[in-house]
Amino acid sequence: MSKLLIVDDDIHLRKLVLTYAELDGYQCEEAEDGKEAIEKINHTQFDIVILDVMMPGLDGFETLGEFRKESQVPVIMLTSRSEEYDKLLGFNLGADDYLLKPFSPKELMARIGAILKRCGNKSSDKLTFGELCISPGYRAVTVGKKEFNLPPKEFDLLLYLAQNERLVLSREQLLNKVWGYNYHGDTRTVDTHIKSLREHLGDYRKVIQTTWGVGYKFEYK
Repeated sequence: MSKLLIVDDDIHLRKLVLTYAELDGYQCEEAEDGKEAIEKINHTQFDIVILDVMMPGLDGFETLGEFRKESQVPVIMLTSRSEEYDKLLGFNLGADDYLLKPFSPKELMARIGAILKRCGNKSSDKLTFGELCISPGYRAVTVGKKEFNLPPKEFDLLLYLAQNERLVLSREQLLNKVWGYNYHGDTRTVDTHIKSLREHLGDYRKVIQTTWGVGYKFEYK
């Protein structure tokens, strides 16, 4: 089930979009301003965001700019302003689509569906192990509702291990596949990243197992 975040200071518009989205089978959360939206996007994985431009405090453009520092989640912007400059600004900041108010909720649902189809609905490539979820498309790792912001190489390392579940991988193989260079004699960087990754995973640290004298493997029991 795809998850939507609806961001608008107008509660009536939020409820209208929520009603149509839930009828179409989407799971929805709401935010009434940019600050709340940023907090939600930093702790929850969404498949698409519906974002109003004109909001008090952080407007939609500022909110989108903050989104793009951490996430590439698709965004549809809603606005009552038809100026070309506003549309170009939104697209330059990373908006995926633009819809003028007042709009047809059915058209919005159609645009949501088209974007998710075009993106391949990245939620479908998730790797799930109990409450641990790894999403390659969004480069996100969650345990339950908690999201971990892993450093890039730690994420790549975790993903490669998980994609090869139960297969013991040598340090040399991990260097070659994750770091992209051939083994030159020093594998300590792999051990260092494994140690840090385990610390980040907390209760799920045991999914990364050491095979002494060989390397590491990912195994969920």
